[in-house]
Amino acid sequence: MKSPLPPLYLAGQTGSGKTAIALALARQLAPVEIINADAFQIYRGLEILSAAPSEEDRTTCPHHLFGKLAATAECDAASFARLAKEKIAEVSSRALPLVVGGSGLYLKAITHGLAPTPKGDPTVRRELESLSLNQLVERYRTLDPEGAARTNLLNRRYVTRNLEICLLTGTPASQLKSEWAENAPVIRAVYLHRERDEVNDRINRRTLTMFENGVVSEIAALGEVSTTAERAIGLREIRSHLDGSLRLPDCIEVIRQMTRQYAKRQASWFRRETAFHRLEVPPDEAPAATAVRIAAFYKGFPSTV
Repeated sequence: MKSPLPPLYLAGQTGSGKTAIALALARQLAPVEIINADAFQIYRGLEILSAAPSEEDRTTCPHHLFGKLAATAECDAASFARLAKEKIAEVSSRALPLVVGGSGLYLKAITHGLAPTPKGDPTVRRELESLSLNQLVERYRTLDPEGAARTNLLNRRYVTRNLEICLLTGTPASQLKSEWAENAPVIRAVYLHRERDEVNDRINRRTLTMFENGVVSEIAALGEVSTTAERAIGLREIRSHLDGSLRLPDCIEVIRQMTRQYAKRQASWFRRETAFHRLEVPPDEAPAATAVRIAAFYKGFPSTV
């Protein structure tokens, strides 16, 4: 029986060229199947806004977890990691799972595993069930303001479970959900690093292309979205443009600025992640050439790892 192929993780800042390099890698290391590790490319209806691979790109090799969820679905790091791990296990029996994305928390949830949260307690649950949603939200905001800001507070089940975790552990649920089951996994993982000025220039150009490709119409057709999908950079700004409160040039510039700030946070995140091999990418290097270097890195790992 064929041994499962260990996955290769390809990370990088937004605008770093992950999609083009992943497609080149798929040709270098075939058979390859690409698995999404971007928090917003998992949603249907955000393809242009999230810079998801095009339909033409996806003909190169099988792609998974792109557009899998409706934009109304909630999807935190734990949920995403479960979906990704299931898909990695399935793909590894027949092809190389190439996991591609820039969402550091989601990638780390896949590679390091989130620390387990406590099982439900019947006594605590009965107490919480006797409270109104407003009372639950008030208590949750007091115990875990950061988590409450990221939670759909109209969903009683989410609020109750997170509040239950806070009460059982004495720790904010958002903090517990960012702790790791494994601190130093040995993985094949590459982080694409480009100089800041180049990344900013690429972001500025990509944002303009996004508008040329019809992102305003995409968001106009979107409808309601979940709390997690709503955090996609540009969604609120484009809706402000659609309701007449933000001029198009200002909308474009605000999205550029927010994306540059996000890229800076990504760089800081991956600077701390020692499990990811940092690969410098020169401005003039073609994706195929970068892919050759990554393929050599992947093949250089001991077969027992």
